[in-house]
Amino acid sequence: MTPEVRLDLCAVMPVYNEEEIVGEVAESWLGVLDGLGIEYELVAIVDGATDSSEQVLRAVAERHQRLVVDVKANSGHGPTILRGYRRGAVTADWVFQTDSDHEMPAASFGELWEHRHSVDAVIGIRTNRNQSAGRRAITRSARLTARAAFGSRLADVNCPYRLMSSSALAPLLAVIPDDTFAPNVAISGMLARSGARLAEVAVPHCDRTTGTVSILGLKALRAAIRSFGQTVRLSRTRIPAN
Repeated sequence: MTPEVRLDLCAVMPVYNEEEIVGEVAESWLGVLDGLGIEYELVAIVDGATDSSEQVLRAVAERHQRLVVDVKANSGHGPTILRGYRRGAVTADWVFQTDSDHEMPAASFGELWEHRHSVDAVIGIRTNRNQSAGRRAITRSARLTARAAFGSRLADVNCPYRLMSSSALAPLLAVIPDDTFAPNVAISGMLARSGARLAEVAVPHCDRTTGTVSILGLKALRAAIRSFGQTVRLSRTRIPAN
């Protein structure tokens, strides 16, 4: 849906089984974004959650009209954020993505927002991040894939804390399939190759305190292989002019 007045920002937050923390996370983001005095929407996209995440968010939305609760069948994190990106590229000048697990604080957003006058996108770099050996290998693989396929030198190509101008993002979305597993990796690479003005900002990362990681072990390895193939294919795709 396109608002009557174009928004400054569409913040996209995918949600899957985060009932213990998602209300607090949404409240924290609404507080930070309200404090900026901008026109925005926070779009919480519930990806087929099997817990009460939707009900928790709807209770928050009754008190905060800028929170949009979008509920859909489960399709995974990548397709979910793409759904939000496609909406945001239409409704707002800037699109931001954060996850709903409270691993990266809303309080850090202001620093990214301050960069908007001089860049096309700001990508977070997760600091103090505790990862298993397998996760570290997958993170490194994503970075090397984006470097080999697109020439990207970004440090954290799959970081779920990123601010992108709609003018830079929209042409990329036109060629990214809806079922892409890790679109942020490809988007990071495509932004770098397009000559977009990019900035990186360190964002503190906290360990998850609620819920569980949905992709582990062999499932994570298969996901990494799938992401690699999709990213390489997208690197061969011509991006249309905006």
